[in-house]
Amino acid sequence: MAISEKNIMNRLYLVAGGLLFFAIAVVVKLVDIQMVKGEAYKAKAVQKTEQMFTIEPNRGNIYADDGSLLAASVAKYEIRFDANTVKPKVWEENIGPLCDSLGKLFLKPSSHYRQMLRKARANKNGYKLIARNVSYLDYARMRKFPMFRLGPNKGGFIEKHKVVREYPLGKMAARSIGYERIDEKGYYTRVGLDGAFGAPFLRGQEGKRLKQKSAGSQWKPVGFDNIVEPKDGQDIVTTINTNIQDIAHHALLGQLEKYKADHGCVVVMETKTGEIKAISNLGRTEEGTYYEKLNYAVGESHEPGSTFKLMSLVAALEDKVVDTSTVVDTEKGKWRVYDRTVKDSKWGGYGKISVSEAFAVSSNTAFAKIIHENYKEHPEKFVNRLMNMGLHQDLELPIVGEGQPILRYPGDKGWSGISLAWMSHGYEVAMTPIQTLAFYNAIANDGEMVRPRFLKEARVGGKVIERFEKEVVNPSICSRETVKKTQQLLKDVVEKDFGTGSGLYSKNFSMAGKTGTCQKNYVAQDPDKLAYISSFVGYFPADNPKYSCIVVIHEPDKSVGYYGADVSGPVFKSMAQKIYSNSPVVDKVVPKSSIGGELDEKYNTFYAKAREEYQGIPNVKGMSGMDAISILENMGIQVEVRGNGKVKKQSIEIGKEIKGVKKVVLELS
Repeated sequence: MAISEKNIMNRLYLVAGGLLFFAIAVVVKLVDIQMVKGEAYKAKAVQKTEQMFTIEPNRGNIYADDGSLLAASVAKYEIRFDANTVKPKVWEENIGPLCDSLGKLFLKPSSHYRQMLRKARANKNGYKLIARNVSYLDYARMRKFPMFRLGPNKGGFIEKHKVVREYPLGKMAARSIGYERIDEKGYYTRVGLDGAFGAPFLRGQEGKRLKQKSAGSQWKPVGFDNIVEPKDGQDIVTTINTNIQDIAHHALLGQLEKYKADHGCVVVMETKTGEIKAISNLGRTEEGTYYEKLNYAVGESHEPGSTFKLMSLVAALEDKVVDTSTVVDTEKGKWRVYDRTVKDSKWGGYGKISVSEAFAVSSNTAFAKIIHENYKEHPEKFVNRLMNMGLHQDLELPIVGEGQPILRYPGDKGWSGISLAWMSHGYEVAMTPIQTLAFYNAIANDGEMVRPRFLKEARVGGKVIERFEKEVVNPSICSRETVKKTQQLLKDVVEKDFGTGSGLYSKNFSMAGKTGTCQKNYVAQDPDKLAYISSFVGYFPADNPKYSCIVVIHEPDKSVGYYGADVSGPVFKSMAQKIYSNSPVVDKVVPKSSIGGELDEKYNTFYAKAREEYQGIPNVKGMSGMDAISILENMGIQVEVRGNGKVKKQSIEIGKEIKGVKKVVLELS
């Protein structure tokens, strides 16, 4: 019995000791939680109910050179209501006025909102949707509505903020204006101007805001104020001109549709400054429509064809291996180089012609002979000359994805005995349209090559904080003597009867340039796969040029036409005439008193020619409003336009003597 009692007592002591040990362990753990890890656990608890959220800043706006919007960041708000946070007294006093205010703002009956909110309160809905895509101004008004003005914790007002990018021009120049997007992994996709200038200007700085998790697992702001206010991005003013952009877009679109081409691009650049005034890139869909598919002008490097003959000729003139008067035998339109034959587009060739004539008629055989025969012993001399002009380098444009030029050197992979002959007329080399344009612009600019430029200013709140000036890539790509010779040859292409661009000539308008027709996708075993690239690149006016321009159209329907002069040339001419006639530099007629009694010919040439062509008031019915305005205003007649579209009625009768007519009213359909 004694032993049994002793065992019982030992067991009791053991149990008591265990309980004491457990109690000590609990106390130690409590002390550890309270004193040692307390702050960490508190932080975890708070993290589950409160978190800091990022507030995206408003992205800076993108403007055209005249101040019109190309891209704008617009704040949009989603407004919700937490029926659980509103106390009964606040509810009864404010529900009526709140519903009246909502009804007036959204043009709905007050009863609609009264029923909605009462149902939400009855169901204890803590996240009832009130409205989506609310503008900032309406959001600001709603914050002051009865009950909502008390904030999220007392008035149930919840807002979700997002920034939407809007484009006033729609799809026009969409690839050039561009965008910047971030995927879930944080990877940036940067396209066009918006992507190029995001980091230094447009992005802004993120803000921070504290939000609290509600019982319904929804995150709601704690108060109206942010912890860190977001800093909006800076605005940028581009070089794009909306009028010229509109002209370029529609001129290119019309020709692509006519020739059922695969894709094409247009770039218009101001000669002296390098400012890009328009850039249009259109690709064909399976349905046969066109849209801004890719930035072909900047990103697509391809064989330029005959437009490269200018580069070859500049090299030959600089090395003095030929002059413009040097006679070349075109060999009846065919000339064999090793196992290959160079052919001219004219059957039977051009006979013996001068270098200047060879350039005007765009003779492949002439240029193949000029370059091959004069450089075959030292081919590196020709390539070095091209490299000295920078043709092997890209333009270091800010837009992401600039295509790389291809210029092989003797000994490189792909170089062969026929390379000189083929390079001479634009094969075995590659350039993007904008790189080709930069070279032609340098010739127009008396030898000075400027970098194509898209940006004029960066602004904050309308205040200019940084201006961007022209950038000279090469102060002189060649001698002034060569520049003058090639300027004349580019005029001859259009002005001479035998020039490939003679069909574009107009006595009332001067332009200079070069046609280009290049084969692509050629497979000897399957001639049906042969396609063409049609180009025209040049500048206008021919003397003292203001703009340079390139038009490149890929894969026009061969049954309709494919030569550069027929496909791309008319786009160039149409744009050039409209741009020129709408330019304030050439539109302006200077009063005699302002220049000492003499008229400035530079300002009045177009004006005089317009009056010379039309002896009376012309018939502009059926024309687009833009075309009609160009003709009439350059005759010195004020134009009032009513409506949009094409001219259906004009106030002054056709043929009436111009003298005495001061104003014409046009009614458009």
